[in-house]
Amino acid sequence: MFKLFNYYLNIIYLINLLMKYFYICSFGGCGSHMLKNSLKKYGKVEHIHSRYPPEKLEYVGFNGGGRTYVEWFNGIKIPENMLNDIYVIYLYRDPVKCILSRFDTEEHLMHIQTHPKITVNLVTNKMKDLYGLEHFYNNYTSKNKKRNYKIYCVKYEELFDKQNELSSVLNIGPLNLVKKETKKDTDNNIVVKLEKIYENLNKKMKENDFITVI
Repeated sequence: MFKLFNYYLNIIYLINLLMKYFYICSFGGCGSHMLKNSLKKYGKVEHIHSRYPPEKLEYVGFNGGGRTYVEWFNGIKIPENMLNDIYVIYLYRDPVKCILSRFDTEEHLMHIQTHPKITVNLVTNKMKDLYGLEHFYNNYTSKNKKRNYKIYCVKYEELFDKQNELSSVLNIGPLNLVKKETKKDTDNNIVVKLEKIYENLNKKMKENDFITVI
């Protein structure tokens, strides 16, 4: 019986060694839940809204003994020998479409670590990026020599046509992603103002390759 127990322990240990871990990071409205669900069959997936990617990769939420919101890095560093099995993916999209899709609740604004009382009307009245989306984007897409892991920055707009390329980079099978978007009625004047506010950020996003490794 004892030998059989040890045998199963060894099997579990080997499975854990072979398991991939995926950290899907975004500021919301980028299809991150969709990608998370597609990756589940290939390993363990964490959905992350932390604004600040750590220099040394950390666990998320309650994992590793942390005590913080379930979608934030928690300050507990991951051992160096585990980092090769973890893929940190930053998924981004035209910020205007993200705002119109997802930024209508205080709960979501708290999740992305911005002030929960900011509204689209306030942003367009001030004509400023009060959500701090460019700051969020820059945090993930800027090089940091002290970082002990790679960030795979993925452009949402090309994801569906080039999903096999992402599968190849992640060394997994097909993702089978299907584009599904819900259109919302939006004041065109609001859209025009948002496009002006986020013109610089959107330009930076469009100039990127589909996948950029930082």
